[in-house]
Amino acid sequence: MHWSLALFNTAASIATVLVILATAIAAAYELRHMAAKTQLQALLSILQDFRTPELQEALRYVQSYLDQKLYDPDYREELARIGFIDARMHPEMTVCNWFNEMGTLVKNQIVDPDVFFDHFARLINQYWKLLAPVIAILRRRRGPQQYQNFEFLAVLAQDWTKAHPHGIFPKHVPHMDVPDVWLEADSRTEANRV
Repeated sequence: MHWSLALFNTAASIATVLVILATAIAAAYELRHMAAKTQLQALLSILQDFRTPELQEALRYVQSYLDQKLYDPDYREELARIGFIDARMHPEMTVCNWFNEMGTLVKNQIVDPDVFFDHFARLINQYWKLLAPVIAILRRRRGPQQYQNFEFLAVLAQDWTKAHPHGIFPKHVPHMDVPDVWLEADSRTEANRV
């Protein structure tokens, strides 16, 4: 009888450990699922924010007009002044602010860097180059902390692009054939323009 009570206690202890282990595995799975859901919600919110007409117009402005505007000393002085900069007159501020906010999210691991850079690394690299002169002007009187999260994001994006020069297309998936049917015609057109 003494032996069967010890055996029963051992079996009960093992069963308890198995129940606790199963509960821990289920909790870890649930936490991972919740984290993935939170990451998805964050990414969808970022993508929705990126597509707003205000940001898209500001991105077009930076790409098409900013370099010309920076030749104007009055324009540069407005950027250098301490105080509020009107984004209606300086749409580049909308872009700087957005990238700075994204840098804060990535730095604080609110959004997964690999997922974020898979979408935005090349864009960040492009816009950092376009906006670096603006940030330099802003930092004259405001100091190096001005748009430091944008700078942080640009450093990581540059590193990510070096590590993934061709993106992160899955290696086990073959690429599609993408014939450039207009290459010859466009090459002739471009040669005629020169």
